[in-house]
Amino acid sequence: MANKPNLVIVESPSKAKTIGKYLGPDYTVKASMGHLRDLPKSTMGVDIDHAFTPEYIPVPGKEKLIDELRQAARAADTVYLATDPDREGEAISWHLKELLELPDGKVRRVTFNAITQRTVTEAIAQPRGIDYDLVDAQQARRVLDRVVGYQLSPLLWKKVRRGLSAGRVQSVATRLVVDRENEIREFCPKEYWSLDVKLSRMGRAGTFLARYYGDSKKRELQNEAQTDRIIADITGKEFTVTNVKKSEKKRTAAPPFTTSTLQQEASRKLNMPPKRAMAIAQQLYEGVDVAGEGTLGLITYMRTDSLRIAPEALAEAAEFIKSRYGAGYYYGTSHVFKTKGGAQDAHEAIRPTHVHLDPEMIRGSLTVEQYKLYKLIWSRFLASQMANALYDTVAIDTECAGHLFRSTHQSLRFAGFIAVYEEGRDEEEEINDSPLPDLQNGEKASIEDINKEQHFTQPPARYTEATLVKAMEEKGVGRPSTYASIVSTIQEREYVVKADKRLSPTPLGEVVTGLMMDRFNDIIDVEFTANMESRLDEVEEGKRKWKDVLQDFYVGFHQEMLAAEEALEGTRLKVPDEVTDEICEVCGRNMVVKIGRFGKFLACPGFPECTNTKPITEKMPGRCPKCGSTILKRKSKKGYAYYGCERGAACGFMTWDVPTAEDCPKCGNTMFKKSGRGRNKPFCINEACENFLPEDKRGYYKKTTAAEGEAAEKDTKTAKKTGKKPAAKRTSAKKKGE
Repeated sequence: MANKPNLVIVESPSKAKTIGKYLGPDYTVKASMGHLRDLPKSTMGVDIDHAFTPEYIPVPGKEKLIDELRQAARAADTVYLATDPDREGEAISWHLKELLELPDGKVRRVTFNAITQRTVTEAIAQPRGIDYDLVDAQQARRVLDRVVGYQLSPLLWKKVRRGLSAGRVQSVATRLVVDRENEIREFCPKEYWSLDVKLSRMGRAGTFLARYYGDSKKRELQNEAQTDRIIADITGKEFTVTNVKKSEKKRTAAPPFTTSTLQQEASRKLNMPPKRAMAIAQQLYEGVDVAGEGTLGLITYMRTDSLRIAPEALAEAAEFIKSRYGAGYYYGTSHVFKTKGGAQDAHEAIRPTHVHLDPEMIRGSLTVEQYKLYKLIWSRFLASQMANALYDTVAIDTECAGHLFRSTHQSLRFAGFIAVYEEGRDEEEEINDSPLPDLQNGEKASIEDINKEQHFTQPPARYTEATLVKAMEEKGVGRPSTYASIVSTIQEREYVVKADKRLSPTPLGEVVTGLMMDRFNDIIDVEFTANMESRLDEVEEGKRKWKDVLQDFYVGFHQEMLAAEEALEGTRLKVPDEVTDEICEVCGRNMVVKIGRFGKFLACPGFPECTNTKPITEKMPGRCPKCGSTILKRKSKKGYAYYGCERGAACGFMTWDVPTAEDCPKCGNTMFKKSGRGRNKPFCINEACENFLPEDKRGYYKKTTAAEGEAAEKDTKTAKKTGKKPAAKRTSAKKKGE
């Protein structure tokens, strides 16, 4: 053993725990808890006049942690910086080196595409230096976004509304949503008709459906008159089978996940927002305590645009498929997918680190969300190495009076990869599942029924979170590490709202986007933003200097800022009120959404004649445990969220715990979870149930009534002034000590 232990610094405690188990006593593993040095929040922190020099400062509140890491670094022979293997991770390592004053000879950089015994020990054995091209690419993005945000936001404050902020890439994402909304508004539906006939075989049993296809070639029926003419032509006449085509159709499995496709599929199948999906994926990557196995990193690094898979993982998947499903279900050789052009290809595709860890085997060690996401990743990877699904298809053409009708059907003959996984779709597909009789060419049929139906073409669908991520990827807006934050930011800033899983712009989002399009065309241009991403990639590759990229951008941006200030002098843009379906009980008008000190509320637009207001309530999943009514999310006078029965005082149920969509497997009542972020498992609050979890074991002090909640808020406010812990937390700490 060395005289001094080696120090390994990672970002999170869970990652530190996993890696520490693999490295043993010669290494001390500590967590930086994310960034320890950054640009200041109160000022821009960038000296534009002196080559965009950033002013980095220690993150406030982390002084004690910095001192601890500095002391540990001094006591170590070698310091390994093991932050995430991307631009941001590289920048965090560089900041740590500078902040802890580590000499070049003492510091080593290591990265893990997966956190397993093998990858960790191999990485430690083959360290490298800090990649300053990666650092510069991250610095360029950080400084660029800071300059745009800190110069645009004050303009929005003056011209639109106080408190607004503008982001470079987020503005483009908002524009995509606004443009789609405008497409929907401008859409002119076109009429078309479908014509189906139910045919019965002549002289033999059996019926089948056939749809009008055309004449000599495919033709669309545009109005009822056309449809009625065809009906008149075929009424009372025989149909003749003119062609029977039987064939085999193959479906190949989708490739393993990239960051983009993981976010899309988690949104489609799990209703999990991209930001949440990435947070859960981070937990799976960093390590989870698995019963009987210890702490394991369950998936490879989850910020990637590559479809590449390590040879050993392909071999492991092949062996697993053959042993569990049989050799016929294996693809036959390693199924290699081609990564699309322009991808960075820095890491593998997202896959399980150990394919033998079946999701069902470790389900008890995972939270519900971890299990669902791990199963999604595990199934998708396994399916990517499995045989094609095979379908028997049949298409039958029947003719009458010169008009062609077609019937189709397909049936699954061999499941192949579908036995494990089938990719989700953004839009439902219309599939004709009606089996067809064994018809022969020349066979006759007669009409049993005719059905005509009017249709209208539909406007393009609003984006979902999944399709917006897909659009950003296709257009080159953002990168794998930024998709989730972009989608969540535009919602948090209230430029975009999600309803029924669809995204639509708010009046505020449309006003801000309109201003940006009028005055900052480059900033909000999709192609310009995509080209900027390419320039940042060139910085990462060492082909460009990061400050040159900033200078090239700033010349045009500064001119646009000056022109906008001059053009908008004395102007203030009005944001239309958001009209709701809620009716004012006093005067009968539709109430509108307003924003006050404590957030949004409903107000009558008839002010000052009518001063009626009411809070906005949000329906939650689950049922009231007292009376079975709907649970509503409410806010206390201080703005803290709590949950209560819609019947209010008539029922009396209230809790600070968050209701979930899950029911207790023992008593069937709605389960709740601890509020706040983290790996919060649902629990049962029914005291009569054997699954009941007492309040003192839920992770925080007991709060059962709104009155107690208000008292706790008052106690917290007093504590901030005195510097002491709130009484409830002091009590909780004492109990833990006992």
